[in-house]
Amino acid sequence: MSDFRNYQTRAVPVGHADASIDAGLRAYMIQVYNLMGLGLLITGLAAIGTVMLATTSDPAAAVATLPNGEMLTSFGYAVFASPLRWVVILAPLAAVFFLSFRVQSMSVSAAQTTFWVYAALVGLSLSSIFLVYTTASISQTFFATAAAFGALSLYGYTTRRDLTAMGSFLIMGVFGLIIAMVINIFLQSSALSFAVSAIGVLVFAGLTAYDTQKIKEMYYEGDDTLVAGRKAIMGALRLYLDFINMFMFLLQFMGDRR
Repeated sequence: MSDFRNYQTRAVPVGHADASIDAGLRAYMIQVYNLMGLGLLITGLAAIGTVMLATTSDPAAAVATLPNGEMLTSFGYAVFASPLRWVVILAPLAAVFFLSFRVQSMSVSAAQTTFWVYAALVGLSLSSIFLVYTTASISQTFFATAAAFGALSLYGYTTRRDLTAMGSFLIMGVFGLIIAMVINIFLQSSALSFAVSAIGVLVFAGLTAYDTQKIKEMYYEGDDTLVAGRKAIMGALRLYLDFINMFMFLLQFMGDRR
């Protein structure tokens, strides 16, 4: 992206330039983390709201009962059991591709709105985890992911080591994970599923550090408000995806099934 430059051209004393860059960089990174955090909040609220509307404890209001005993409302049946579930599953993918390819032609407010819509769609899609795992284990996994994410992102922000080579290897690992998950749809192998989960946690843990470093390097003090806003949104999206994927893979280890 030609606008996403990473250099400094202001002809001012070095000490003053460094201080200005540091202050601007901190504000930029805080904006990225705030956008990401709000996205996660929207996802959580959407997931909780969906499962509350989708399940019931009143047999008279239930239209279907799952093998684990959960009773679904008509809304729950449409979201989790009818062909509409494919729309729910694929809608986040469509939204993230739309944002990724159109962000440079969008205003900051439009890009933010698309990000919020995407986060809500992810929450709708992920709400089914409440039907599979206990609420306590979901909460424990979330906080474990948050702690790991915070430490890894801090490392990516502070390290002087160039993580480019590691990032290229990890991105190839993501494609390998996708292929393995597709294969396991047909094999239904518990051993392969365990391996995918373990590798997935490691891959997205590494990507958290790598993406944080790259987001930091994308900062350029001379960017105008529009370019800086777009960068912050795309940076938040990258970290949001790292967090969600690490959480989901970790949940397969730590989650207690109903």
